[in-house]
Amino acid sequence: HVQLVESGGGSVQAGGSLNLSCTASGCTYKYNCMGWFRQATAEEREMVAYIYSGGSTTDYHASVKGRFTISRDTANTVYLRMNSLKFEDTAVYYCAISDTCAALHLGYWGQGTQVTVS
Repeated sequence: HVQLVESGGGSVQAGGSLNLSCTASGCTYKYNCMGWFRQATAEEREMVAYIYSGGSTTDYHASVKGRFTISRDTANTVYLRMNSLKFEDTAVYYCAISDTCAALHLGYWGQGTQVTVS
């Protein structure tokens, strides 16, 4: 079993920045992919970014490319640096971990952290 704990959400004005972090604990040794999803009110969940293994592979949703950066400093901690935030980035952000990035949405999830851009 794996537990994920996110932190770093909050409220910011448009154009501002926020840093999210997520630490996984438990039996994480076989889970090579970590990433972030978000879900805005009345919207479907969408993948924001993921990072595989030691950072060799990353991918981003088109709407955040060039503004968000995902990084991983240990096997179990992942970060999301969010710059130039827009109102439409407002959502609950969830961290996830899985053995493959294709199955990230089926892996373990954190409790979510609210990001509000005004």
